[in-house]
Amino acid sequence: MRIVALLLVVLIAAPVLLIRFRNRWVATFNRVVLNRISSHFAGRIPGFGILVHTGRKSGRPYRTPVNVFKASKGFLIALTYGREAEWVKNVLASGGAELETRGLCYQLTAPTIVHDPTRRRFPSFVRAILWIIGATDFMQLSADRKNGVSRGISQ
Repeated sequence: MRIVALLLVVLIAAPVLLIRFRNRWVATFNRVVLNRISSHFAGRIPGFGILVHTGRKSGRPYRTPVNVFKASKGFLIALTYGREAEWVKNVLASGGAELETRGLCYQLTAPTIVHDPTRRRFPSFVRAILWIIGATDFMQLSADRKNGVSRGISQ
């Protein structure tokens, strides 16, 4: 349990460092180290998910841990790295992705970037974290439960 708590603190602290200091080494560290660690549990805990998307240039499938929250008729994903993140470009280019969250899989469509400095659509704790890191952009997506089944996320 302590390891999970420590990992959650690291997952929150890493984007804070990246946004506030804009160091590329932090982004590389997150991609190479933290994403590999968090991908083992991000699909099961509230506020996190694994976004499965296709590279717009390579056609390769990617699995990206994200901060995700239920919204009316879909999900809202915090753009903690901004709208220029590669996964954001991939999802916009393909018009959707899959989301694994809380042990369920959803087909996401109609991605839209929303700019909201008030962050009012997020829970208050999350709103505070997003304020600290300066995140004011979010991706809204429509969702359908994929095949209506849950699946193991431990890939």
